[in-house]
Amino acid sequence: MKPSNPLVLIPARMASTRLPGKPLADIAGEPMIVQVWRRAVEAAVGPVVVACAEAEIAAAVERAGGRAVLTRPDHPSGSDRIHEAVARLDAERAHDAVVNVQGDLPTLDPKVVRAALATLDDDEVDIGTLACEIRDEAERTNPNVVKLVAGFAGRPVARALYFSRATVPAGEGPHYHHIGLYAYRRAALERFVALPPGVLEQRERLEQLRALEAGMRIAAALVDTVPLGVDTPAELMRAREALAPRS
Repeated sequence: MKPSNPLVLIPARMASTRLPGKPLADIAGEPMIVQVWRRAVEAAVGPVVVACAEAEIAAAVERAGGRAVLTRPDHPSGSDRIHEAVARLDAERAHDAVVNVQGDLPTLDPKVVRAALATLDDDEVDIGTLACEIRDEAERTNPNVVKLVAGFAGRPVARALYFSRATVPAGEGPHYHHIGLYAYRRAALERFVALPPGVLEQRERLEQLRALEAGMRIAAALVDTVPLGVDTPAELMRAREALAPRS
């Protein structure tokens, strides 16, 4: 059944190894987490809440007029953090889907949030995500670029068959860059975080493989561009340039 009342959650924490304190990094006069919150609000798919590990992130969001919920600081992943957050926010289970928007995507195009959620229109899909065709040859062999294996064949949405840091599949044809933005059915999120780590998940260091190993169905929507993720000072400068006020 198509979700009728989705909730958007943005997990955020201060402890980044490559860019410490990045949720509060200034971008065009506002903390990065506020910029991400604004992009998620612009998607207009449902209420947007920041699930944060520290009070200073919550304070920054609330000063901007947003809503935040404090979660345990020791969660191993963003999916665990949003699971705690939705349980705190919605004990009555009014929200039937949860969209997980990473907290380091300040230039995110709101339409890709809608594209991920739309994959759940298919009753058989547990989790929705995004992919973009790789056009830069260097990305094909870069292990930091996660590849999604799916047979789009001209279709805008396809079933995700595998995710890998390797260059897969073999043979002639396109490769797809996986974009780590997810839409979960509420029950699917609960099932996912309760699963033990998967064999392939630990081998590839890719959490989404846990769902595939457990037989869950993931669908991917094909989009035009990969959002800029801010993990380094250089990427922070790019985000500042992209969002700088135009004279």
